[in-house]
Amino acid sequence: MRPEGISRATMGRLPEYLRYLEGLPRGTRRVSATAIARGLGLGEVQVRKDLASVCGAGRPKVGYDTGVLARSIRAVLGDGDDCEAVIVGAGKLGTALLDFSGFAEYGIRIRRAFDIHAEGREEGVLPMEELRSYCTLHQVEVGILTVPPEAAQTCADLLVGAGVRAIFCLSPVRLTLPPGVSVKYENMALSLAHLCRRAKENDSRLY
Repeated sequence: MRPEGISRATMGRLPEYLRYLEGLPRGTRRVSATAIARGLGLGEVQVRKDLASVCGAGRPKVGYDTGVLARSIRAVLGDGDDCEAVIVGAGKLGTALLDFSGFAEYGIRIRRAFDIHAEGREEGVLPMEELRSYCTLHQVEVGILTVPPEAAQTCADLLVGAGVRAIFCLSPVRLTLPPGVSVKYENMALSLAHLCRRAKENDSRLY
């Protein structure tokens, strides 16, 4: 759940701020919003607003205590409050996500993927018949859908029936879900198409 008073857009930028802080030279005790904005190529006003929402305003001409700011960001992101997730659909995308180690940086554990063709697959891919028992046993909170569009609703229903309360849907569909179940849609093809269009527009302005 997003903390009260912090916008979705700000939440999306917090990992960038944290990576910046973690990349500072060892022993850096203070950092300013100006330095962070410059380092990340973001607007200084926006950075100040974002940081103020998680750690209050920095001291004039002094900035933020680096350690305090980093801890505040981690707390908002849920560091130390691990989340158990599973993948449904172990095709190329699902398998790539299962093998990706970067989720652990944010307390997200993805140890299993489920697929109708699990036999003979790599370790960590289980048959769909085991989805409900696994989710119940491990108190899985989030399901990641990487299945064909025609299978997405059925798989979402199975996840909800297994007690999953949030779904990250990478399938290009809109799901029908009961109240109390959160969903985040991500259409990577559409996002890439938008980026390509922006690239063309930027290129056209050069001539």
